[in-house]
Amino acid sequence: MRKFLIPLVSAVLLTSCATNLSYTGSTFKNSYNSITANELKTHLHVVASDEMQGRDTGSEGQKKAGKYLIGEYEKMGVSHPESMSSYYQTVPKEALQGRRGNLPESENILAFIEGTEKPEEVIVISAHYDHVGMKDGVIYNGADDDGSGTVALLEIAEAFQQARKAGKSPKRSVLFLHVTGEEHGLLGSKYYSENPIFPLSNTVANLNIDMIGRCDKDNCGKDYVYVIGSEMLSSELKKINENANSTNTKLFLNYKYDDPKDPQRLYYRSDHYNFAKHGIPVAFFFDGIHEDYHQPTDDPEKIDYSALQKRAQLVFATAWELANRKDRIVVDKK
Repeated sequence: MRKFLIPLVSAVLLTSCATNLSYTGSTFKNSYNSITANELKTHLHVVASDEMQGRDTGSEGQKKAGKYLIGEYEKMGVSHPESMSSYYQTVPKEALQGRRGNLPESENILAFIEGTEKPEEVIVISAHYDHVGMKDGVIYNGADDDGSGTVALLEIAEAFQQARKAGKSPKRSVLFLHVTGEEHGLLGSKYYSENPIFPLSNTVANLNIDMIGRCDKDNCGKDYVYVIGSEMLSSELKKINENANSTNTKLFLNYKYDDPKDPQRLYYRSDHYNFAKHGIPVAFFFDGIHEDYHQPTDDPEKIDYSALQKRAQLVFATAWELANRKDRIVVDKK
């Protein structure tokens, strides 16, 4: 008998190691499935409506969009960090000297779910909620850029909150960070990284979402998403994201732009970079450059809501593992 015991135990151990226990059970599955195309569409038709007048940094339209986001967080019962008096982190006009000229005071918006076992360790999920406003009286709604990421954050937060209500709060804290001023030079995320609500040394990773509702000309008809930066600083983050995908969403993860030397320089062009430059592991989720990028035709009617749903679910599954795994991911690259 003993002769066969060791191989049998080894087989059991190998099987259990190959199974990601964080994705088993009804709580994760129900939360994952709570991210729906219909809810994303409902939110986006508000955030990227003409009423928001293109959400230029510091504009009344952007402030209206911000109030909508806060109202949704209040409805789902997700509050702001305890150290803050509201969801707003004021970004003063002195910090908003952008590449397109000076800007008025604006706000980052922060919603927060505290972890139960390691609350001091924080996963940051970010998206910018500003766009380019109006030009010659024409509204640039920015449904994909970055209305898609903005509403994905709402749905991901709601998924975590649903798990929390079911008795499965994340072990680590999760910060949902809507940043301003991205279109003028990543200014809101720069301000947060220089004035963090939680110490950067305790920030485990940043998952940044910027344009996940469309396809580019090379990939239309495919279930894909571009992932950028996931192994620049931590080899573990890429593995976690790939496992989240293979276990759940099964998208094609396209690494075409996953190189700081790529001519498009996309690694440097969205808000994750203001975390990466401080040594925080990042992953940037992106659908590519399409014909409506920075055009007045970037409207909610053109969004592929099924693709938006799947990509938001991938970010949720990746964040779920980061928040609930035993050990914090390591920074093992420079």
